[in-house]
Amino acid sequence: MITLTCDIEEGGDTEWEYEWRTSSLYKPKKQKEYMIRYALSSHSGNYSCLGRLKGEQSSTELSDAFTLRISNKPVLTVSPSWLSPGASVILNCSVKDPSAGWRFYWYKAVPDLSDISYSYDLLPGSTNGTEQDSYIVDGQTHTAGYVCRAARGDPVFYTHYSEPKFVWSGDVHPAASLTVSPDRSQHFNQESLSLSCEGDSTEWRVKKFSEHSSTVSSCSSLGKMNGSTCNIDRFWISGVYWCESETGQISNAVNITIQYGDIILVSPVLPVAEGHSVTLGCKLKTENVLYNVDFYKNDKLIQNNTQGELTISAVSKSDEGFYKCEGNESPGRWSQTSEESWMSVKPASRSEEISPFPVLLIVGLVGGVLLILLLPLFLYRYRKSNDSCFSRSPSTNQSPTTYHMINQEETQHKEYASVVHGDACFYETIKGPEEPEHDESKDVTYSVFELKNIATKGRNNEPKESTVYSTVKMASAADDNLLYAQVLQQ
Repeated sequence: MITLTCDIEEGGDTEWEYEWRTSSLYKPKKQKEYMIRYALSSHSGNYSCLGRLKGEQSSTELSDAFTLRISNKPVLTVSPSWLSPGASVILNCSVKDPSAGWRFYWYKAVPDLSDISYSYDLLPGSTNGTEQDSYIVDGQTHTAGYVCRAARGDPVFYTHYSEPKFVWSGDVHPAASLTVSPDRSQHFNQESLSLSCEGDSTEWRVKKFSEHSSTVSSCSSLGKMNGSTCNIDRFWISGVYWCESETGQISNAVNITIQYGDIILVSPVLPVAEGHSVTLGCKLKTENVLYNVDFYKNDKLIQNNTQGELTISAVSKSDEGFYKCEGNESPGRWSQTSEESWMSVKPASRSEEISPFPVLLIVGLVGGVLLILLLPLFLYRYRKSNDSCFSRSPSTNQSPTTYHMINQEETQHKEYASVVHGDACFYETIKGPEEPEHDESKDVTYSVFELKNIATKGRNNEPKESTVYSTVKMASAADDNLLYAQVLQQ
């Protein structure tokens, strides 16, 4: 409630009438006091008054003007405006009259595509308001909008909500992301541009914030929204662009600079990961080749007389900054300088931080384990293939058609021999008696069978003469004994 009073020195209340002059939307009545029972922003303006004696045409001079400013919206500021993922964000809510008794309420702005506005969700700890006019959001990782309001009095009167303010992040995240084509931060005036939204939603809108006018506008004021893509093909201005989804997600933000001259800096629109390579370029609107190109970082010359490119092989956080380029369209002509653009550097992801050496080590270990597991299988298959060539039986029962005669010395040995017919080969081991474990004079017996012309049956079912010779070599610590065995096949 506000009361304005028009005082006339040495004048009685009943002898004077009053006139008010104001630039506000409301015109006061001709009374000494003008009472505003509920102040609105429309009451703002300059107020002056004068007096006139009743029945007289003459009047007093016009009083000095009193300026009344009514603000029904607090002003919210955020710091920093561009976010390093995981950093803290400080919100500050200011009112015109910062006297005691105010309580502040803090909200997150959630996109509402149905009426092209925002709904507001209370932030933790501000249900009953806070006495402090600041609020800290810890661990913010993505682009987000915030709102505040203030209240005081008994009963409580609330201000309107502040205008949404945003903290922007350049990092792309799966829920909502914005890509730009052509993929660069600077573009020539009237150059066609597409901004595409992707993520966990089917409906999108593209928004833009202009630093010059501090206003937020939509794609429809600049171009045409076609599905999830905003196509801009006419005059437009520099600003921060982002996507908003029907599910309440806000994408990464991109800072786009419009160049009205003939030269631009070609730099990535999204943050570059540490350790990656990046190349900055200098481009003419005429597509002609530039000569003697110089590159600047934070207004300091870092490379000169190049052919139009600056390559950083492994980007680090120290490479973050404002870049611009300067070059000549042809030798002897004056140079042109681009606008500057901020190149952001983000930490490398965990997968990118892993050294290739452990990866190779893991691959080697896995390969070794597989080899160990598969080796018995290969040996088994190899043994099976050899089994097609020989057979061994630990018994003395032989085929009825096979005579097995072995000459040996008086010392008794256990021998197991089996002769098998086949086309390939015969291998047999005849083992001597087992000796004590530590007896170095243990005999070892080797036997090699050679197949000699095993013929088919002739007339009268009588076999042709066939002979199999076997040489058995007994090896011991004492001496060598040769045993011969002749196996006749009937």
